[in-house]
Amino acid sequence: MKLIVNIKKKLGSFHLNVDFIIENEIVAILGASGSGKSMTLKCIAGIETPDEGYIILNDRILFDSQKKINLSPQDRHVGYLFQDYALFPNMTVTNNIMAGMGRNPDREVLLRMVKQFHLEGLEEHYPAQLSGGQKQRVALARMMASEPDVILLDEPFSALDTYLRWEMEQEMGELFNEINKPVILVSHNRNEVYRLCQTVSCMEEGYMEKPVSRKLFFHHPKTKTAAILSGCINISRAEQIDDTHVFALDWNMTLTVPKMRHPVEYVGIRSHCFKNIEEDNVFTLLEARLFEEPYEWNVSFLTENSSARLYWKIPKEDIGVVLELPQKLYVKKEDILLLR
Repeated sequence: MKLIVNIKKKLGSFHLNVDFIIENEIVAILGASGSGKSMTLKCIAGIETPDEGYIILNDRILFDSQKKINLSPQDRHVGYLFQDYALFPNMTVTNNIMAGMGRNPDREVLLRMVKQFHLEGLEEHYPAQLSGGQKQRVALARMMASEPDVILLDEPFSALDTYLRWEMEQEMGELFNEINKPVILVSHNRNEVYRLCQTVSCMEEGYMEKPVSRKLFFHHPKTKTAAILSGCINISRAEQIDDTHVFALDWNMTLTVPKMRHPVEYVGIRSHCFKNIEEDNVFTLLEARLFEEPYEWNVSFLTENSSARLYWKIPKEDIGVVLELPQKLYVKKEDILLLR
């Protein structure tokens, strides 16, 4: 199955600009609140209408502004799981699931959904009587009962506590790997995305970058936005000196970097990439501050004449380093992220 999306829509102070093709894979859209992630899903589902463009699912046109085609949500065969699950409060679990089947509910499908999503014994309960995890399973069962051709998930774990979130992630990951359909997961939780998705994109002020493999997105981001969303907190404006050197403006220092193959506007260093062994790039620690977290230590520091602090993560077991912080840290040139 294939989903093709090429749409634009005016959204307040910016324009939604989305262009991608996905097949039978789980794709994540990472982005801050208000960046246009949820609006993208609503346009695919038919809840919102783009200003221009087209949406095609398995060679079936769901929307085309030029051809004046705009199928209703009911005719699109799109499964959409809202953040708040949107269960009918006056319906039992059974009736909520059957509502997803349209005018001809199938009892066998109902029984299969109840079993698959571990809802035995809850069939006659109302949403107000369910826990957060149970509500989510009912919403998933209702969505899957409609046999959608594509699945859209809008931050499905945001209302769950840590343990339940982990449990539901495992269940949903197994389910979506089995059904062999396009799945789009909207999230701002990079750990959740890393665990569940094979392909990742990011969105900022309505613009969605081209989806890339999970490994490429997290280990070799190409833009400042992607680097931040992948967890990099040390980012500086940069000016290119030559093919292998840049000047980091916010850190007031020259860095040796891999040979540049495209213009560089920013550089990034992940906080675990600082080493206490001599490498290409030397950072002098000034005004160091130490912060303890459950499983690691964080050190924030300045370099000579820098205008921004840098952050270094130290594993908890390296207590010797924490007791006597080094005067200098080093970063390999291969660990410098070159960003647009």
